[in-house]
Amino acid sequence: MADFKARLAKLHSKRNEAAVLNHKEVVEEDRLKQMPKNYLKKRQRLEAEYEEEQRREAAVAEGKDYDRLRMMNVGADEAERWERRKKKKNPDQGFSTYEDATIRQYNRLVKNVKVDVAEYEKEKHAVGESAFYGEDNTIAIGLHKDSKDAIDNMVEDLEKQIAKREKYSRRRTFDDDADINFINERNMKFNKKLERFYGSYTEEIKQNLERGTAV
Repeated sequence: MADFKARLAKLHSKRNEAAVLNHKEVVEEDRLKQMPKNYLKKRQRLEAEYEEEQRREAAVAEGKDYDRLRMMNVGADEAERWERRKKKKNPDQGFSTYEDATIRQYNRLVKNVKVDVAEYEKEKHAVGESAFYGEDNTIAIGLHKDSKDAIDNMVEDLEKQIAKREKYSRRRTFDDDADINFINERNMKFNKKLERFYGSYTEEIKQNLERGTAV
């Protein structure tokens, strides 16, 4: 009888424990249902960003380049997926009208421009909103004089645009003087992909191998 009572008490204890755990799970499930749909993904992303920031700070404290350490552990396929993900955030919509193309270019140029809000408001009050915003039947000639810093910034930006256009070429010509490090066109594209992601990290190794001084 004593053994029977002990086993019965143990079963009661397990039943109570299961009821408590079940109640906790029901409460947690109800709480998650009340959360936004993207709560879990957002939380995972924030936790991943926090962990990455911790690793970056640890690498900086040790005097190491965190980006280089991370790229050494990333495969070419994963790096290519990162590149495609970046392009999706700002896809090229192609040409529709000259007005849309002008708007896209304007937004691209002013994206990184830092605006002095105090100077902006001061200039607007000085010349009036009609002349400041260039509304109809307004003459703004002679009301504003650009500062030397503003002119220098504009010249610097124009020079960057010119340099960027010179590098851009829609037609890819074959360079006869380039090193032949491929066996077919597919291998050539793969080697270019490797060079794009890891070329800066392997440049010194290549130079040592060419000089015969590699250790």
